[in-house]
Amino acid sequence: MLTLIDSVLEHLDLERIETNLFRGFSESMGSGRVFGGQVIGQALIAALRTVEERPCHSLHGYFLRPGDPDLPIIYEVDRIRDGGSFTTRRVVAIQKGEAIFTMNTSFHVHEEGLSHQAIMPEVPSPDDLPTEQEVLEKNKHLYTDEMLKHQKRDRPIEMRRVENVNYALPVKMAPVQHIWYRSKKPLGDDYARHQCLLAYASDMGLLSTAQLPHGQSWMTGLMTASLDHSMWFHKPFSFDEWILIAMESTASAGSRGFIRASMFTEQGELVGSVAQEGLMRLVDTPKN
Repeated sequence: MLTLIDSVLEHLDLERIETNLFRGFSESMGSGRVFGGQVIGQALIAALRTVEERPCHSLHGYFLRPGDPDLPIIYEVDRIRDGGSFTTRRVVAIQKGEAIFTMNTSFHVHEEGLSHQAIMPEVPSPDDLPTEQEVLEKNKHLYTDEMLKHQKRDRPIEMRRVENVNYALPVKMAPVQHIWYRSKKPLGDDYARHQCLLAYASDMGLLSTAQLPHGQSWMTGLMTASLDHSMWFHKPFSFDEWILIAMESTASAGSRGFIRASMFTEQGELVGSVAQEGLMRLVDTPKN
């Protein structure tokens, strides 16, 4: 039986239909729209297919329209620049003739140079934290049947949460989260797979951090959606191993929340950073 991680990896393996055109398909997450992390990962794969032997060091994307999980997504890559050290690509994801997502990506040859980093927060190791299944079993009485079905769905990423956050009964908390992530299946030696699946995972949990100080969540009627997403890869890593994403929301205003995060290995190496702004609209707030 095909597991969700197998399905996600299969969907990240895009079909090339022309030199700079790729076609991808979606895994339904039960929300009626394409998961943003999937589009980021597929757009990155499309860009990587046009670059030789240079890993991505940054990406900057905008979510323009909800994607339909029942339709294929066409990824058009624009080869902006091929320089001596850096390569730049622009990717547009298209459905029904309209752009649903656009992303600029940059690739860099390996260079030695100056190095420093922030210190990893002191948090419990993933082995000392409960699994998602253990947390769900403890809190299942708090969920409606529909919520429970959603929480029980299979996920391609294993997660261990440091903070005790309950989206069904949210309470006001500091806008900080620490979550350990890793792939549920070994990814092999293709570094592009590791980058794309971490990019996929980077859209999981970020926006909820900005909701914590307000005691609101998508489960209590808050309308949420990712608006833009930026990511930087600082050092090589393996997503077969645990990665801590330390998240902090520094602001929310105008029905938008802003979050930034740092990504650490268990050994304390800072391997990536991410920033996102997302929609957080109260359901009774009129749409402009």
